[in-house]
Amino acid sequence: MMTAGSHAALPEPTDWLGRPVSCVDCPHEEIRAEGRCDRGRICVRDRRARRIDRFFAGNPGEAEKYLSHPYFEIRTLAARRASLFLLPPLIDDPEPDVRAVVAQRLPLARIARLRDDPDRKVRMVMAQRLEGAALVGMLADPDYAVRLVAVRHVPPDVLPSAMQDPDPQVRCEVARRVKADVLPAMLYDNDPLVRIAVAERLEPSQLVALVDDEDLRVRWIVAERGAVAALPSLCNDVDPEVRQRARDRLAALQPAEPQEGRHGPRA
Repeated sequence: MMTAGSHAALPEPTDWLGRPVSCVDCPHEEIRAEGRCDRGRICVRDRRARRIDRFFAGNPGEAEKYLSHPYFEIRTLAARRASLFLLPPLIDDPEPDVRAVVAQRLPLARIARLRDDPDRKVRMVMAQRLEGAALVGMLADPDYAVRLVAVRHVPPDVLPSAMQDPDPQVRCEVARRVKADVLPAMLYDNDPLVRIAVAERLEPSQLVALVDDEDLRVRWIVAERGAVAALPSLCNDVDPEVRQRARDRLAALQPAEPQEGRHGPRA
């Protein structure tokens, strides 16, 4: 529980070099007088990103003055607020966080070369924004996280080319988005999470192919969604829950046998 003197125990704010923040030599005296700068809470000289961001949020016109500041966090946050016309020089900023902001804000024609940026976070932003052949090319990116973003944005017609991606997370996303007519090509993927994603989308009649899957989660989906033809073999499954679900569904799906009347069959 905080006491009345808790605020006094908070550490003194410091700048990016670890020096105490002082308002004595701050160039924003007028801003401070207007309440738009507050040491320890809203301050561009503080090392904490949240306090810096509050400063630029309340004083967006000041952002352009800090685009070349030596502290990367200040440059990053300033780049989010500064005029687009001032951002091109930051395409070559040494800090990837800054380049990622530039990739988000500048027109694609100005940042095309960032699709080959050495840092994956920049390339991930590019994969979110690119279209057409440029985006398709990112399906071959060396980093799985970039390819994952790419498969979420490319048209479904392109996804078959990513069915053999080396990363199962990417293939899972492909299985969720690829067109239904080519989905059976992923039936026997070597990762169970991919097969689960496939089983969740296949037509009930197609699930017969997975009744002997080695993963009980896949077989459960077959027992839950599969057509009648898929259920008999699962009624004897080694897993009791799969077995019971298959029996329950089979009983519910099979037509009831006609019952004779109370006085025997009619003549």
